Amino acid sequence: MVSLLFGGRSFEHEISIVSAISVAKVLPQIKYFIFLDAEHKFYWIPQEKMNSKTFSLGEYKKCKQIVLGNKDFYSIGFMGHKALNVGVILSVIHGGDGEDGIISSMLDFYEIPYIAPRPVACMLSYDKHLTKLYAKDRGVKVLPFSVLSRTSSTQALEQYPSILKPLRLGSSIGVSIIKNQEQLQYGLDSAFEYDHTILVEPFIEGVKEYNLAGYKNQNGQIVYSIIEEPKKEEFLNFDNKYLDFSRTEQVSRAEIPQELEMQLKENFAKLYNDCFEGAIIRCDFFVIDGEVYLNEINPIPGSMANYLFDHFANIINDIALPINKKINPNYQYIHKIQRAKGKA
Repeated sequence: MVSLLFGGRSFEHEISIVSAISVAKVLPQIKYFIFLDAEHKFYWIPQEKMNSKTFSLGEYKKCKQIVLGNKDFYSIGFMGHKALNVGVILSVIHGGDGEDGIISSMLDFYEIPYIAPRPVACMLSYDKHLTKLYAKDRGVKVLPFSVLSRTSSTQALEQYPSILKPLRLGSSIGVSIIKNQEQLQYGLDSAFEYDHTILVEPFIEGVKEYNLAGYKNQNGQIVYSIIEEPKKEEFLNFDNKYLDFSRTEQVSRAEIPQELEMQLKENFAKLYNDCFEGAIIRCDFFVIDGEVYLNEINPIPGSMANYLFDHFANIINDIALPINKKINPNYQYIHKIQRAKGKA
């Protein structure tokens, strides 16, 4: 039993809605559609209301409001709260609230099983600087980079062209390619509109790019999607990616040598293992002079990267979910202190 959670308070709020509508088309087993609005209120959206108008016109507010509680979501009635029995939550909340780990922490706290990165994995993949450090530590190559803050005083970049990215944002929002010094201030202003810190990387013309998604199954093995070579443009801007998040038809498999396919999968495994269990993630890689470099980790990919898998509806039940160790305090140390003080 699976319920879909989407929305959230972030610049990617609308992207999450598009993803949810797309996922609804390929997952007939979804029981509940749970929308988190910008005011942090949860709504139970009937399946027939899963369309863009419901949200753009605010019609979702006419739907039943629900609350998050111990082991479930609950409807509110005159006789108290009634558990919905949501089963496993599949989160497609992109950006803030979802990929930053807030929702994962709440679901962990209330002991609700979910398909999404755990809080530590969210922290490492949401912040592009931490992602770079994490990848390097795991033996995955990354492009050279620098980090700028609002207080950084820079009149020029080390090289042109370079690409500027808000540190904690996806969907290419606020991203600019800076080809000369005259374009720098505009790029800085665009990126700083969305974050107080920016990642700077060299922009390399004509680089090969490949996308690979995967998850760990009940047998402890990583199940890989097909490898996609995305349509090549200078870079995928927000509008490109907005349309990309609505995909439901499987894309074509990249025609690459078997050796390169193995390299991409090996790098994916280095990033996934012992960190992203319980999640479907997509890694975007560059290949430069025969070497594989990580571009980004997408911890909650658009439309859950359903278009990269055969029989996506079947894989949801195949994902292994981590089990949190149950801790039951026995108060032995407090009892020792009480006995030492002669108290009962």
